[in-house]
Amino acid sequence: MSSRTIEKAGNEDGKSAMESTALPRTGKSHEGWKRTTRSLVAAVGVSSAWAAGDVAGAEEVWDKTFPRSEGVVHRKISFKNRYGIPLVGDLYQPKEGGGGKRGAIAISGPFGAVKEQAAGLYAQTLAERGWVTLAFDPSYTGESGGEPRHVASPDINTEDFCAAVDALGLLEEVDRERIGILGICGWGGMALSAAAVDKRIKAVATSTMYDMSRVMAKGYDDQMTTEQRSEVLEKLSRQRWTDADHGEPEYGPVSLELKGGEPAFVVEYAGYYKDPERGYHPRAINSNGSWTMTNPLSFMNLPLMTYLREISPRPLLLVHGEKAHSRYFSESAFEAAAEPKELVIIEGANHVDLYDRLDKIPFERLDAFFSEHLK
Repeated sequence: MSSRTIEKAGNEDGKSAMESTALPRTGKSHEGWKRTTRSLVAAVGVSSAWAAGDVAGAEEVWDKTFPRSEGVVHRKISFKNRYGIPLVGDLYQPKEGGGGKRGAIAISGPFGAVKEQAAGLYAQTLAERGWVTLAFDPSYTGESGGEPRHVASPDINTEDFCAAVDALGLLEEVDRERIGILGICGWGGMALSAAAVDKRIKAVATSTMYDMSRVMAKGYDDQMTTEQRSEVLEKLSRQRWTDADHGEPEYGPVSLELKGGEPAFVVEYAGYYKDPERGYHPRAINSNGSWTMTNPLSFMNLPLMTYLREISPRPLLLVHGEKAHSRYFSESAFEAAAEPKELVIIEGANHVDLYDRLDKIPFERLDAFFSEHLK
C-alpha cells in the first residue's frame, strides 16, 4: 500500500525530536562539547584510512558534530566490501540490554560527508530507540580505505551498503533477518540500489535523497542539453590525459567556498558544512576538501536505481523537505517504485534541515517504519 503525506516538522506527539528522546544525553555542557569539537579540527587528519588493528586499539575520542548520548554505547569497527576495500564505521548500541537479538540499520551519507556528521546523528538517535546502528564512511572517503582519495562510484558505493549489512549480520547481538538501511542525500540513491539487489535488506528508508547519477548526467531539474552533456564529457575525457600525464588525479577547488551570487541551496550547504558550531568536520570533503575532477564520469554513464521496482515487496520510505531544491528526486523515486511505499514531506524543511535539525527530522516516523517492517 502506498501513501504520500505532508507532516509538520517534529515528531508525531508534537514535541521536537530532541524533546521526545527518552534516554538522557551527555551531561557535558553544549558549549563544552563545541569546544571539544573545535579543538579536533587541528588534531584530526583529513585523509587517513584506518587499518583494522588501528581501529581495534584506538583510544576513543568523541570527534562527532553532535553531543554524545549517555544512553548509547559506541565503538569503531572495520570491515571490507566485496572489492576488498577496508571500510570503517561507528557502531551504536543501546546501553540498556534488551535481551535477545536486535534489529539493525546501516546508515551513510550525505554525499561528501563523513560518518561523524549526519549519518552518526541518525545512527545514535535510532540507537536510543533500541536499534543496533552502523554509520560508515564509504570507500575512498573519511577513515575508510581506497585510493585515490575523494572519488565516488555508483557501483562501489552501492556495494558499500551491502558490505555494511555483512558487518551487522556478523554481530552476535543482531538478528540477520531484521536488517534495514537508511541513505541520506546522495547515499539515498545508493541505498535504494543496494536494496534492489540485496534481498537480505528487509526495509529501506531515505532522507533528503539525491539521485547522483541523474543530477550529474542531466543537471538539476534535468536541464542539461545533449550539447552541454557532450561538452562536459569532452572536458572530463581530456582531464584523463592530464591525470595520466601527472600519474595522479587532479582535484577540484575546495568545496563550498562562497564568493557571492551562489544559489540559495549552495549557501544552505555551506551553512552546515563550513560552520564549526554546526556540521564542520575536518575529514569531510564538503567541509574542506574536494572531489577528483573526473568524479562525475561513472555517474554520467551508469544510472542508479535502474531496478527500483525490485525492492518490492519489501517496504520503502522516502522522507524529504517541503522546501528542498532536491524534492523532485524523492517524488520521482516514489512514482517509479512499486508498493509498499511511503513518501513523507516535512513541512517547511529545506534539504539541509534534514541533516541535523532535530525539530525537523522525523525520527519517530523512521523508528515506527523500521519497527513495523523489521519485526
